[in-house]
Amino acid sequence: MRSRWRTATMAAGWAFPADWQLAEVDEVCAVMLGAADPGDALVRLGRARAEAGAGLSETLLDLAALHAVLTEGTAMVGADVDALPARMLRMTALGWADVITKQVGSCASEDPLTGLATAAYLRTRLGEVYRELSVPSAVYLLVLLRLDLSQATGWSRVVAMTLLSDAMRTVFDGGETLATIGPGVAAVLTRRDDVLARQISNLRVLAADSLAVDPHVRPTGPADVWIERLPATHAEACTLITALGR
Repeated sequence: MRSRWRTATMAAGWAFPADWQLAEVDEVCAVMLGAADPGDALVRLGRARAEAGAGLSETLLDLAALHAVLTEGTAMVGADVDALPARMLRMTALGWADVITKQVGSCASEDPLTGLATAAYLRTRLGEVYRELSVPSAVYLLVLLRLDLSQATGWSRVVAMTLLSDAMRTVFDGGETLATIGPGVAAVLTRRDDVLARQISNLRVLAADSLAVDPHVRPTGPADVWIERLPATHAEACTLITALGR
């Protein structure tokens, strides 16, 4: 079972094959092959995945691969998170969330699902910019990205935002502030420079390619990408962030 599970997970797009095997994987396999309740084992698996750095979307995709193997009996199956039994999903997600909640308590400036900074952190960073510069808009601007999450259901929403955040980090890798500011909306606080136009173009292409990989998240794209000029004051900038996040 473990071999078929791993094969199905890798085929579904597990990013780091070397990190997949955990002691908790063997525990889950043993329980699934027996008659015991798998709830506790799934909670421990969720915790172990979170502690190893796996995101919720990746953890649930792995779980969906296991469910597909259990129901179909072969590794040549599609991992469908939306097909997961509610209790199986809930127990694994509870274990994952338990670890993330503890981490959030010591690192409240980061969104645990996407790894992007929070809107609160972006407001703090903007405050620093406005104190540093008399005319911040001459040096900085905001790049905004929006997905149409009304076209996605269930965990597909989380997956879509995770894919978008990965694209943002790939393109803006020079110390810019990347933040999630609302459902389906993310922002980059970046300097005006000669490469900005190319970065925005690359972001559009990379975001489109990332969303196209998964048919469940493809309808959320293409991502709208545009530029917002910074207002005259920090208070106005905070108001703008709130409005853009809605």
